[in-house]
Amino acid sequence: MRERDKIVQALDFLRKEFPDYRPEAVLVLGSGLGEMSREIEVLSSYDYHQIPGFSCSTVAGHAGTLSLCRTKDLRLAVMKGRVHLYEGYTAAEVVRNLRVLGLWGAGTAVLTNAAGALNPQFSTGSIMLITDQINMTGENPLVGENIEDWGPRFPDMSSVYCPELASLALKRAIELGIYLEKGVYIGIKGPSLETPAETRAFRRLGADAIGMSTTLEAIAARHMGMRVLGYSCLTNKNLPDCMVETSHAEILAQAGKINRDLTTLLNDILPMIT
Repeated sequence: MRERDKIVQALDFLRKEFPDYRPEAVLVLGSGLGEMSREIEVLSSYDYHQIPGFSCSTVAGHAGTLSLCRTKDLRLAVMKGRVHLYEGYTAAEVVRNLRVLGLWGAGTAVLTNAAGALNPQFSTGSIMLITDQINMTGENPLVGENIEDWGPRFPDMSSVYCPELASLALKRAIELGIYLEKGVYIGIKGPSLETPAETRAFRRLGADAIGMSTTLEAIAARHMGMRVLGYSCLTNKNLPDCMVETSHAEILAQAGKINRDLTTLLNDILPMIT
């Protein structure tokens, strides 16, 4: 089955199951960041494998659940977990679920991830507002046939992350007393963590945080005309001259600790984003 057909299959399923529901925004919760889904009213929930055509998560910390929610007056689709290139998925498969929700009606994508800090001035345990990105995965979800109904062949990427949403996010964080870093996120393919030499190289490219997700989703979202807001939870710090060993389990544990601040930020800003 072609990629387009799988997206249509998933979209048709959701529309038939929920004829009176149409999401206005989609929230993607990254590694270890699923606690947010407990803080909002869930109308219905499906595991990814229950939705025909959906890409299914295989990594710890990614539950692979789609929840259709309501927070105040906002209809919000919450993706608890995502899929990655390093799982063996293609770029198109990585963004498939997000595309389905965008075609269903979501005009805004809020992307979250667990990331390593490259900027030596950033601290582990803090949250970075993503202002721009560098796609170093070697992949692009727009390669191949372009479907004009979804977006243009050559979409503009001069403002991947919506400046208006970023400004609102900063303002609300200040009022809540939660400090936000601001910076550039660089996405790599993984699954190996970066070496000291790679850390130096990525920092010289202008990256402030690094991870294995988000960049392809942001490209697909902008291709579809969606507004994008992004947060990176800085779960570890990469200092090339004194690298400390880390593991996926440690990253998940640190992400869990950051959940409280991220949940506070999201609960506050989500009703304001449409």
